Amino acid sequence: MSVEDTPDASEITFVNRFTVHAEPEEFERVFADTAAFMTRQPGFVQHTLVRHAVKPDSYVNIARWRSEADLQLAVRQPEFQAHAAVLRTVSTSEPNVYRPVQERVSGGDGPGGR
Repeated sequence: MSVEDTPDASEITFVNRFTVHAEPEEFERVFADTAAFMTRQPGFVQHTLVRHAVKPDSYVNIARWRSEADLQLAVRQPEFQAHAAVLRTVSTSEPNVYRPVQERVSGGDGPGGR
């Protein structure tokens, strides 16, 4: 495994925990519509939506952005506000922004390597 102790300081990780109040399939559909919008925004890098292994009403979205300014520009768009309003009808969320401190990538030399 390789370790980078000084990843790009401007990049952020946006972590949003959702508690779903609707059927999981409905939340996933609404979230997919929102994600489709976000992936078209400048500065978006990638996202992963995960569902809790035991609690079917608990999800976490982990998204990487080039900068916090890029994320803020995206969430100020009127189209995003419409998506957020629909998400609020099926879930509550706890959003937070994190900055990278360390990054580890498999080097292929041991277990889990490719």
